Amino acid sequence: MPKPGPRNLITDVAGLRVGNATDESVRSGVTVLRCAESFVAAVDIRGGAPATRETDVLDTANLVGRADAFVLAGGSVFGLAAADGVTQALSSANVGLRLAPNTPAVPIAPAAALYDLANGGDKNWGDNTPYARLGAAACENAGEEFELGAVGAGRGAMAGRVKGGLGSASLTLDDGVTVAALVAANPIGSPYLPDGETYYAWPWEIGAEFGGRKPPAAGDVADPIPPLARISGLEPRTNTTLAIVATSADLTGVEAKRVAIMAHDGIARAIRPAHTLFDGDVVFSVATAATPVTSDERARALTVTTIGAAAADCLARAIARGVYHAADEDGGRPDT
Repeated sequence: MPKPGPRNLITDVAGLRVGNATDESVRSGVTVLRCAESFVAAVDIRGGAPATRETDVLDTANLVGRADAFVLAGGSVFGLAAADGVTQALSSANVGLRLAPNTPAVPIAPAAALYDLANGGDKNWGDNTPYARLGAAACENAGEEFELGAVGAGRGAMAGRVKGGLGSASLTLDDGVTVAALVAANPIGSPYLPDGETYYAWPWEIGAEFGGRKPPAAGDVADPIPPLARISGLEPRTNTTLAIVATSADLTGVEAKRVAIMAHDGIARAIRPAHTLFDGDVVFSVATAATPVTSDERARALTVTTIGAAAADCLARAIARGVYHAADEDGGRPDT
């Protein structure tokens, strides 16, 4: 029976480490996932307002298709500067491509940013945003254990009209493959059923990882825009849910892309509405190749499908966990 890994974090996929850096005065931050080596990676973008960097390098039609790190940041387009700090730190550590003798290492660190500019923090940073500094710091402190909730890229996040945050979850499948997700949840949609207490992701909860709350009775969920979605107040802002899904399986770039596509279903399970014009939803996918996968075409297709389905489940759980751990910050859960 599939079950969470020992940490119930994306770092249960061996070879991955995560670091957070938070600026409390700005009420924003950066989260970095570091790879032990350059791993096969892909990306799928479903939101209508993405802010990204170096996503084209993961296109299967292009040359590299691998990544040394991933950067999730607050700050909207300003937050993309976090990748400057990460690439400099990695290059200084001799991580990256060597394209010619006596040249710096060129790290591949795709990045995506969410919108948290209207959260009340001090954004008067003048000519120098804090994000390159935060990116370098997050890269430096990456480890197997990391905090969830209102930290890193999730510090200034909102989930509809409640606090959003950084979440993670993992699952070890019966064949030994590990699948996991990391998310900075900042959607315009709501993670809560109309009762304001039960997560849309509750059917996928394992144990009581986000409180163990079950809906008291069948509720009315017919409204496509729930009352706890920020869009229902006619004050839509650019939001965005940023995610990374990972697996220990030895996947190709095309297969990693399919996992990223399928993983987006986890956003739709945990948030309503999802993938709107006001969100820049991005899912990165990374495969560490630690677990061999059969070369038999039909069996391999089934394995990839199973990994994609598990990635969606992990992402739904990670979203709820991020909101759950941030719920006591800045006002907690909504009044109902």
